[in-house]
Amino acid sequence: MPVKDVTVEMMSADAMSAQPRVNLLGLTRQQLESFFAGMGEKPFRATQVMKWIFQEGIDDFAAMTNLSKALRERLQEVAEIRLPEVMQDHPSADGTRKWLLKVDAHNHIEMVYIPETDRSTLCVSSQVGCTLACRFCSTARQGFNRNLTTAEIIGQVALAARIIGLPENKGERVITNVVLMGMGEPLLNLEHVAPALELMQDDLAFGISKRRVTVSTAGVVPGIDRLCELSDVSLAVSLHATDDALRDQLMPLNTKYPIKELMAACQRYVAGKPHRRVTFEYVMLAGVNDSLAQARQLARLLRTVPAKVNLIPFNPFPGAPYACSSPAVINAFREVIMQAGIMTVTRKTRGEDIAAACGQLAGQVTDRTRRSERFLLQDLPGGGSGASSGSRAAHTIKEHVTQ
Repeated sequence: MPVKDVTVEMMSADAMSAQPRVNLLGLTRQQLESFFAGMGEKPFRATQVMKWIFQEGIDDFAAMTNLSKALRERLQEVAEIRLPEVMQDHPSADGTRKWLLKVDAHNHIEMVYIPETDRSTLCVSSQVGCTLACRFCSTARQGFNRNLTTAEIIGQVALAARIIGLPENKGERVITNVVLMGMGEPLLNLEHVAPALELMQDDLAFGISKRRVTVSTAGVVPGIDRLCELSDVSLAVSLHATDDALRDQLMPLNTKYPIKELMAACQRYVAGKPHRRVTFEYVMLAGVNDSLAQARQLARLLRTVPAKVNLIPFNPFPGAPYACSSPAVINAFREVIMQAGIMTVTRKTRGEDIAAACGQLAGQVTDRTRRSERFLLQDLPGGGSGASSGSRAAHTIKEHVTQ
């Protein structure tokens, strides 16, 4: 479904010269057609350039040989194709890979690739840090600097495809699933996330099925409704508690959008979409949210929404205030939900040896919220209960299971 509210204004050649160079990586097909129209070119130029960028992996306009020499020279002046820069590449013993990517002079994000026998999942970030403050997430401690642009979001996918797919697998789709579950809350950056979702699904770019593209949210209710208008991708909700009192503590965003409102938004998202389900993520915290009574309460809560549950063993990080539930407790919790007829899986931890597992991504953030300082104070004796003001950080690497 095309993005409805993002366009590229047509402008004269002289006006374009006065502007900063446009990163064509972040333009949808329609936007790229408008860009070329502003240069006095035909719309088919967008198709040609998209094939060079996404199918051939070419960033140099001079190498785009089916464009006229004059057009190539003009593009060198007004446009660019710029991907995030790889600063570190961490391979895991289980095949997972994590990259630290530079997005500007002061900020870095993290991206993770998870290979499986029947699919491969790329976990990408949508913000530099996060404005929210989930107590169980390492990203929350980094604070927040800014939203990522569309080019920086889709650039992660393009970069991973090139690293993994070239040269030996050129022409093959080495990334079958993309999840926006890395650093940041995607629904607080829909202006740039929505065009990126469109590009992920465009056959001239990555051609990924809408069911294999997943947006994860901490429960930004207006964002869920807006996403429903803009796209039809899979939705994952970080739930992690079955009552407002506990969820307020774990995810302060819940004080603004409580569980009842969140569940109603989920119902609206899947309304009229047969066979679609919302994935609910539930991190298992020992002695906090893992009792059998809470499992039964979760099963009752999800009766009104077509749902699948992912139980996520908590992955520790330095200073984490929680411990993971035991395997026996997780299995008993899962059995209660399964007996209620709700598909439930226990997430297999991947990339833990490189701090690439769910909730462990941190990056390097020039924090302008001072949230990292507040977390430090909360961890000191008498520093607070953890129910800080502010909100949640999106946790990461939630293995996408096709719905």
